[in-house]
Order: sequence, then C-alpha cells, then structure tokens
Amino acid sequence: MHRIMLIYPPGKAYQRSEDRAQCNLEESAVATAHACNDIGCAAAILRNRGYEVFLRDYQTEKAQLREVEEDIKRFLPDIIFISITNATVLSDLEFVNWICSFYRCEFILKGAIFFDIPYELLDTLDLTNVKYLVGGEIDTIIGQLADYILKQNGKIEEIPGIIYNTDSDYKKTAFDTWFCDLDSIPFPARDLMRNELYVRPDTGEPMATIQVSRGCPAQCTYCLTPIISGKTVRKRSIENVFAEIEECYYTYGIKNFFFKADTFTIDAEWAIALCDRIITSPLYGKIEFTVNSRVKPLECDLLEKLKKAGCFMLAVGFESGSNQTLMKIKKGTTREDNIRAAKLIKEYKIPLFGFFMIGFPWENNQDITETLEFIFLIDPDFVEVHIAMPYFGTQLYDNCKEYDTVKSVAWGNDYFSPNTIGTKTVSIEEIIKIKNKYLLKFYLRPRYIFNKVMGCLCNPIILLNYIKHGLKLLKSIFRQR
Repeated sequence: MHRIMLIYPPGKAYQRSEDRAQCNLEESAVATAHACNDIGCAAAILRNRGYEVFLRDYQTEKAQLREVEEDIKRFLPDIIFISITNATVLSDLEFVNWICSFYRCEFILKGAIFFDIPYELLDTLDLTNVKYLVGGEIDTIIGQLADYILKQNGKIEEIPGIIYNTDSDYKKTAFDTWFCDLDSIPFPARDLMRNELYVRPDTGEPMATIQVSRGCPAQCTYCLTPIISGKTVRKRSIENVFAEIEECYYTYGIKNFFFKADTFTIDAEWAIALCDRIITSPLYGKIEFTVNSRVKPLECDLLEKLKKAGCFMLAVGFESGSNQTLMKIKKGTTREDNIRAAKLIKEYKIPLFGFFMIGFPWENNQDITETLEFIFLIDPDFVEVHIAMPYFGTQLYDNCKEYDTVKSVAWGNDYFSPNTIGTKTVSIEEIIKIKNKYLLKFYLRPRYIFNKVMGCLCNPIILLNYIKHGLKLLKSIFRQR
C-alpha cells in the first residue's frame, strides 16, 4: 500500500490552514491555533482512495526535528505533503532540503503563495527537491494528484490549481475554476488529529474548525480571498454542516466551534437557517461557536439568532476609522457603518473581537492615529491591529508599488512585519511603535481590566487564560522595542 505523510513542519506558529490571512500566532494578541483541517480533509480523501496516511501537526505540538526524522524513518512515506504560508515558505523549503539529506521521496507543497504565481517569482525559490505545488483548493486536488504520482492514473495537465515540474521547467494547470459541491467533501480525519491542541482562547477547551463556505464577493483591495477562493460564495448545505457538528460532539466530545467562512454572515438567510437548525436540535444549549462578519449586512434578526444559538464571539473586520481609507481599500463601509454595527452587536451582548489595519501606503500619522483612536470609540472586547500587508496579486500590492513602499515580495513577512518600508510618509518602525503604544493603552485601561476580571470571577480558568494572553501580548510588544 502506498503511504502519504501530511504535516505542518516544526517552527514558528502560523495559521497554515488560513490561506487568505496566515496569522502569526506568536505575535497575535488573542488568536490560538485553528485545527489543521486542510491536511485533515486531504487525509480523509486519501484514505477513501486506499492510501495509508500519517498526519501530524509538528508546529502546534512544538515538536523537534528529531521527531520528524523518527516518524519518516518509521512510516517510510512515498509522498510528503506540507502545508506552507507566504511567511514560512523559505524555512519550509529548507525543511524539505533537510529531509532530503536522509530520505528521498516526492514532495507536494500547498499554499496560497502558489495560486497562479508568476514564473519569475517561482524562480526566486529553491525548489530543487519539489516537483508539485498546489495553489488551488487541496480537497479537490489531492486525490487526483496522488493517483497520478503513485499509480500513473490520469493526466496531470487536467488536474486544476497546480504547478508541476517537467524536468526542464515548471508548468501550470487551470486556476480559473472552483469546486461547488462542497457537501461531497469528506469531513476532516479528526481521528488522526490531536483535537486537544486546538482550543477556544478563553476557556481552553477543544474547539473544532468547520468550513461552512468559500468565496467572497467583496472587493477589499488587501484580501486574497476573491483571488484564491473566487467571488462567488459557495455554501455547504445546512444538514451537511450540522452532520459535522454532530460528529464532533458525539464522536470526539467537542462542544466549541469556529464556523470558518470567508464571511460567515454574507448570506444572512443561510446563517439564520443554520442557527435555527442548532436551536431546534438536541444540541441546543450544549454547544457554542464563533464566526466572522462584515459590518454590512448585519441586522438585528441575524444577531438575535446568533446569540440564541450559542455565538460566544463575533469577529468583525472594521479595518479603519478613516472614511478616506475605507473608500480607498474598497471596504464598502463607512466610519458610521462601523459605529452602528458595533452598537448593534453590544445590544445583543455578543462579545466583539475587532480587527483593524493601519499603514496603508497613502496614510500619514494623522490617518493612523485616527484609526487607533477609533478603536476606543468602538470599544470591542478584544482587538487585533494588523499592519497593511501587500500580498502579491492584490490591488494593495499594486498600490504599494505605485507609492514605492514595497521592499520585497511577501516571502517571510506577515501582518506584524510586512514587506513594506511603511507608508509614503511614516516608517515601518514608527508604525509599529504607534501601534504598540495604543495596544498597551487599550488593554491596560483600569476599567477594561476591572470589567474582564469581574466578568470571569466565577470561572478561574477563563481568568487564567486572560492573564496568559495578556502576558503574551506584553511579551510581543516589548520584544519589538
């Protein structure tokens, strides 16, 4: 039987399954590792095709290289599949070369970085030991690709969303189609995953990630989603999503969920229907979940359903407090829309996680300060401030080129240390300094600390986790000084 190894390599912690954002977990104020669903789904598909699979998230386990070597020599894989990010691609390729120093097999690398990547950028990477690169959605590709490599079945040029080596050069297949029958994709192989590694930030309980939809029609200039997932929203059926919830609860004892979507609330009718399915089920009152949302559409009927169904956190991308910046990044919202949405969410007593972004190439000190001060007006329960990261292929990348602020492609960079010199008038060092100043000011407010402590006196575990994340934030800030 052919053997395939699916892994996250050891090293700096990133959200490797989040192709559009690829969050740096070590620098993030609150974020915790999401379940490794990309390799989990791939493992389920490969098992269904008769392959023997091995899955391990070395990154989240904080494992050592010797453990990787021991596993490889014991399992003897024919293929090693590695999930990568833009920020880690260089170290991930070094990892591949290290493996080749003691073991030879085929490698498949998967990441948004490879989505229709220009050949001139591909040439900047050391791909000596890699023949196959996946830029499309892995769960619609991996089975065909494994069959081609190991069984010589099919034609590689007919497998969409990949780049492959022809000995003399790399060639691309089609990157302009997306798979729509999401219900036919098997659930992640959670029996192979260490589910206890992926936890809810406040309680520390296991939290499963369930991908409910893909694609986004929005035009935000900084976002990879319309490029790598398409502009059409492709949704799973309510019953298919609920069946996965039931499997997690009854088979794995998981009662906390992250319903992953490029924007969960983009189709309010569908979101309400899922909430109703939970409310009318035996699991009502036994499970809780978190979702993300745009500012618009966000109305009372949806918020009421989310609260009743068990939403314990709503993550909202406000991005900016400047109407000029909101217009330039094509967010489709205004400062006033942001204020209205935050007010509504608070009326329904759903904890709010606000995301903001500063350092767009046209911004000056006043623009940046306007957004950071706006955070206090919104006053979310938790806040994350990213620095504008121009991923190659986005309109923001082109904007930064026009302003002459890009210093490199996105290899090795992220929202906390982007591939720019800053803005046209504010250096990246100054942006980081201002951001950290306001984060400390926000989180160290006596009223904020008092409210958080009083809100979790009945649950010391939550209090301890708040302290842990607070210390992590302080460590990150002072490390950057």
